Amino acid sequence: MEPKGIDFAAIPQTAVKVVTSPAAFFRTMPKAGGFVEPLVFAVVMGVISGLIQALLGILGLRLVAGIAAAIASVIFVPIVVVIGSFVGAAIMFVIWKLMGSQESYETAFRCGAYLSALTIIISVLGIIPYAGAILGIALMTFFLVVASVEVHKIPSNKAWLVFGIIGAVLALLSLSGQFAARRLADQSIKMQKEMEETSRSIQKQTEEMQKKADEAKKAAEEMQKKMEQQTDEMKKAVEEMHKQQSK
Repeated sequence: MEPKGIDFAAIPQTAVKVVTSPAAFFRTMPKAGGFVEPLVFAVVMGVISGLIQALLGILGLRLVAGIAAAIASVIFVPIVVVIGSFVGAAIMFVIWKLMGSQESYETAFRCGAYLSALTIIISVLGIIPYAGAILGIALMTFFLVVASVEVHKIPSNKAWLVFGIIGAVLALLSLSGQFAARRLADQSIKMQKEMEETSRSIQKQTEEMQKKADEAKKAAEEMQKKMEQQTDEMKKAVEEMHKQQSK
């Protein structure tokens, strides 16, 4: 059953308006009206973003690929978006307050929830190594500045200064994290190759040892046959000697 007052059919139009006309959207965005509508919007954006990341993972276009990663994206991305909406709103509320905003936490939440429309674009940008994350951070920085100016009435130069610094720090952290992740991935691949080579070497040695064991067994069987043959010959010779003696 649909929550009262929520027009699900309008969600795609709202997302397009946020992305294509952010200044106009935030200028006319209601600053109050409850948490349910923006939260539902964020959940829908999270589900779509999770499906996109799952598809990219299946196609091998993400650093972490595979069916398991795809399923994890579908399950966890919407959850992360919802939790991030509340936590992010709290962080942004403090930042905007320090910058001089007079708006409430609810207004900060509504801004963050509607900015979740960017998660779809950021998910696609994620297929670009290193640059994708930087572009995503730059995009979010721009939209935060727009929201700061249009909703919180913060001067543009102040908004660009604050969010520019925050964006630069996040970009550096993202790059260092990606470099570390790729190093770990390369090391993992290298270790896997070494383990495969070691396994092949052990298998080859085992086969050689088995071959030598088979040869030794065959030699032992031949020696046993010769000894049995010699024993039979000696037994016959002794029997001949006894016959001659009995004559």
